[in-house]
Amino acid sequence: QVQLVESGGGLVQPGGSLRLSCTASGFTFHNYAIGWFRQAPGKEREGVSCISSNNGFTYYGDSVKGRFTISRDNAKNTVYLQMDSLKPEDTAVYYCATCRVYQPKRAAYDYWGQGTQVTVSS
Repeated sequence: QVQLVESGGGLVQPGGSLRLSCTASGFTFHNYAIGWFRQAPGKEREGVSCISSNNGFTYYGDSVKGRFTISRDNAKNTVYLQMDSLKPEDTAVYYCATCRVYQPKRAAYDYWGQGTQVTVSS
């Protein structure tokens, strides 16, 4: 059974930081690229970041480049998203899913966790 569990979201002020975690089970985690996606009310889901299975490639959407950092710890079956200099426009539910390094803006398979809410507001 494939399972993805996102955590780490919360309410922060503009300019603040959060670190999200995605812990996976039910598949060979270290063989897959994993990405972060987000969806705000009334908006399409967008790809935020993607990291290759061996940690050698990372992708960032233009709106988060320079502010967010993706990393992974294959021994823990976990991918992280460090979010710094947060803006109100970052407010969304954040999900993790498999991605492909050659198509990093889309999920490779439709397996999703429950998501974690990130709210950036003063």
